[in-house]
Amino acid sequence: MKPGTRNLITDVAGLRVGNAQDAELKTGTTVLVSDAPFTTSVAVHGGAPGTRETDLLAPDKSAPGVDALVLSGGSAFGLAAAQGVMDALHEQGRGFEVFSARVPIVPAAIIFDLLNGGDKDWGENPYPALGRAALADASADFELGTVGAGAGAQTAMHKGGLGSASLVLPGGATVGALVAVNPMGSVTTPSGRHFWAAPFEIDKEFGGLGTDTNPGITLPPSRKVPAMASLGNTTIAIVATDARLDKAQCHRMAVAAHDGMARAILPAHSPMDGDLVFASSTGSHELADPGVELAAIGHAASLCLARAIARAVWEATPEPGDTLPAIRQDLGLI
Repeated sequence: MKPGTRNLITDVAGLRVGNAQDAELKTGTTVLVSDAPFTTSVAVHGGAPGTRETDLLAPDKSAPGVDALVLSGGSAFGLAAAQGVMDALHEQGRGFEVFSARVPIVPAAIIFDLLNGGDKDWGENPYPALGRAALADASADFELGTVGAGAGAQTAMHKGGLGSASLVLPGGATVGALVAVNPMGSVTTPSGRHFWAAPFEIDKEFGGLGTDTNPGITLPPSRKVPAMASLGNTTIAIVATDARLDKAQCHRMAVAAHDGMARAILPAHSPMDGDLVFASSTGSHELADPGVELAAIGHAASLCLARAIARAVWEATPEPGDTLPAIRQDLGLI
């Protein structure tokens, strides 16, 4: 396996990602969209999720596909970003057809970034506008780090961010991951100088810092403000493939991808994280042996997600008013 051309989730042909953020608020929104609806399911392993329209994604539910997926900051306020995306898609004539009506299907998940030093004293909820702006920004090429849903994200020790990565399997299928990293846990070992995901790094994509020769089993310290350390968290992700999968197979892909979260963040899936993975299929690549290849796709999704998590933190950049440093600040590289 090797990364796709961009090493982004948009190496899955047909997918586009858009970001919108507000530096003063220290928050933002990310949208994944395609020109046609795509099959999607979800797996929630955290204890405190914030979601919209995820019940529709269960394998036994009737929704045939989604028009877009939204990852957003803002806690429950951020779920309104999906309304902005839904409204814009409706204006474009997109949506599930019900006789003369069209209803865009836009599931969403949020992180808690309300205590990160940004000005959250807004009058009108800013997230519908951020959702619209992110959809308008959608492209095959997009930035990582302090952008979109990762604009206000934090880990236990450093700024979080938005990350992505991809892999092309020997059989020709492409798998990618997109993630907003804001966990209770740490993405780095206790020294703060090495990533837990280091064994899975490809071509120094998150700094080439190598593995920690003495990582230990003690949990890394938390430098978040106490309320954030105990209450305000969550890592939310999308994994996608061009392999033709049904909703049940997408669900298995989402479950497998959570392994990547556990490899890259310690601890993961805590009672106060809303850790969630959407899994999507565009269906353009036929599998020769689905029984065997589905396992490889799930494995690739977990590797992409682990790498994307580390890339999110590595690409984070400092901004005025930050309450945590970017990792490259700590390492003296910026």
